[in-house]
Amino acid sequence: MDINKSIRIAVDSGKVVLGSKKAFKNVALGKGKLIIIAENCPTEIKNDILHYCSLSSLPTFIFQGTSIELGAVCGKPFPVSALTIIAPGDSDILKLTKRGKK
Repeated sequence: MDINKSIRIAVDSGKVVLGSKKAFKNVALGKGKLIIIAENCPTEIKNDILHYCSLSSLPTFIFQGTSIELGAVCGKPFPVSALTIIAPGDSDILKLTKRGKK
């Protein structure tokens, strides 16, 4: 499975919310099916998101790249520290949750 391609397809055909603040808010509200966090996301933000995801049983995935690279994968000209997959569209990105990733 090509993670980058799956993320891009989800952004293009599904419903994805970009941003660490919005990801945290979605986790607190129990919205979304998967949270993807850039590897270099600030530690405090990453820990808060991971903690609340574990409390709400929302799956997370740590993107093996920087926020600039994650932004590029999403087709955006700005860094993306975290994103929430609300609806995957034509993407197979939710297979990450079945593989038992963090």
